[in-house]
Amino acid sequence: MHIGVRNSPRDTATDPERFRAMANTQDFTAVMKDMMGAFPVDTKAMEEQFKTSTTLAEKMSAVTLDAAGKSTELSAKWAQDTLGKLQALTAAKAEPADYAKSVTDFASASAEAAAENMAAFAEIAKKVQTETLELLMAAGKDMSEDMTTAAKKATADVTAAAKKATSK
Repeated sequence: MHIGVRNSPRDTATDPERFRAMANTQDFTAVMKDMMGAFPVDTKAMEEQFKTSTTLAEKMSAVTLDAAGKSTELSAKWAQDTLGKLQALTAAKAEPADYAKSVTDFASASAEAAAENMAAFAEIAKKVQTETLELLMAAGKDMSEDMTTAAKKATADVTAAAKKATSK
């Protein structure tokens, strides 16, 4: 520090103008616009990917809704059959032994119906699994083709943009 020389306010660390100048950063909006314009995005590829995805979702929904409908029909039929068998079980009998036979018949018929219906549910699930696997395999093939096409186009676009940018 020199004797007789006073520091100017601009030299102090608390000068507000100095802080404002340091806080003002360069506006990169124009730079980003130029850069993004030099590397165009192919929205057609995105639209194709969206269409592929929505088509897959539609097909998967159809498989799911079909399975839900069949399961509901099977459940309703099973419930109706069980109610019919309960009607026979609850009917008045002349002999006490007839009640025991009626319960045995009901239990036997219920076990048989359960086995049949569980096998039917398994068939529904197997069909859903098969259809889902087929859909996913087809979708994977379609998406792979879409991605290959998009990658080739993007490579060509970026190469052209790079050549254009370097030629300026």
